[in-house]
Amino acid sequence: MPTLIPTKAAGATASPSPALYVDPTAVAIPDAVAAQFPVDGVNTLFLADLLSAVLTHERCGTHLYRSAAGRSNNPILQRKYEEFGEETLHHVEVLENLIRASGGDPNYVSSSARAVEAMDSKLLETTFMLSGAADVVVEEMAMLDAVFLAESMDHANWHTLAELAPSLPEGEFRDRFEAAVAEVEEQEDTHLEWARTTKLRMVKLQLESSAAANLGMKAEELVARIQSWFS
Repeated sequence: MPTLIPTKAAGATASPSPALYVDPTAVAIPDAVAAQFPVDGVNTLFLADLLSAVLTHERCGTHLYRSAAGRSNNPILQRKYEEFGEETLHHVEVLENLIRASGGDPNYVSSSARAVEAMDSKLLETTFMLSGAADVVVEEMAMLDAVFLAESMDHANWHTLAELAPSLPEGEFRDRFEAAVAEVEEQEDTHLEWARTTKLRMVKLQLESSAAANLGMKAEELVARIQSWFS
């Protein structure tokens, strides 16, 4: 089972900073991290930090999809969130296997991964900020916007890994790297395109609807209306 929240109890390590205390027993030593990837001619410490950040974004993506699937009032959107959430969970597994098989530690949390986690946490938080203060249509759009932004970063991450692969020395690590990209990149293309086109469709549906009708609708009527979208 992939790890979604690296903790000290699970063997996670991290690099301390002026704003981040790390228990001495869980401190990641840069030279040791760099030595985990036996790849000549490559800044292996940077590579470990990069893969940690990409992995963290995928882990955060599973939390976003689970949250959106549990709160969406549109069955079609809900099913997509569940489907993409399962695929994102698999992407976590793919990255963990790549890192582990290459001699790295998938529970190493780099400083760049911490930054990604902070950004993604705020992205998830935005989907809750209007709860109880806006109608359900606005809440649906907030969740879809969060998914679109998360998938934009996902797409960029995997495209970057695809572009990096030819620069790696030939050998087992490069083969595993390319295999991981080949398994995931097409799904990321699908996720982003779905989020983009669905956002456009929801905007058009709202634009073409009657504002007067919206204002007069009760909450349960709005929910029923959302449930009818895309059906």
